[in-house]
Amino acid sequence: MSDKKLSLQLDFHSGLPIYTQIVNQIQNQLANKIIQPGDQLPTVRALAEELRVNFNTVARAYRILDEARIISTQQGRGTYITEIPPPEVSEKLRHESFSALTKRFIAEAFRLGFSEREIRQMVRDRLQLHKEAADKDNE
Repeated sequence: MSDKKLSLQLDFHSGLPIYTQIVNQIQNQLANKIIQPGDQLPTVRALAEELRVNFNTVARAYRILDEARIISTQQGRGTYITEIPPPEVSEKLRHESFSALTKRFIAEAFRLGFSEREIRQMVRDRLQLHKEAADKDNE
């Protein structure tokens, strides 16, 4: 990478898979011009060691980014940011992240013994509180 360093902050308790967090953060840093097309990313092994995660976790994230045409791995040269992905690719990745988070939330709520009705009510209540806080911030 040029003079910028990829900086990823993982939350091992969020319920969002680590590989998804890596994909999302690289995509966000690209969208916010923290990293740019042409920048080199760490090797899978180096990033796995830095983040203290399994090699396969980083490899899976890189594979997803490669399939989305966000990165390109060139044998013997390294992995580089290619371009900002088309909106439909970004939207697909965003939906996959949200789906994984929702699945984890629902599974955890059921594990804690909440009924479907209680889960729905909690989500409604939280959405209402979020809306009220946003409305207050806009005043």
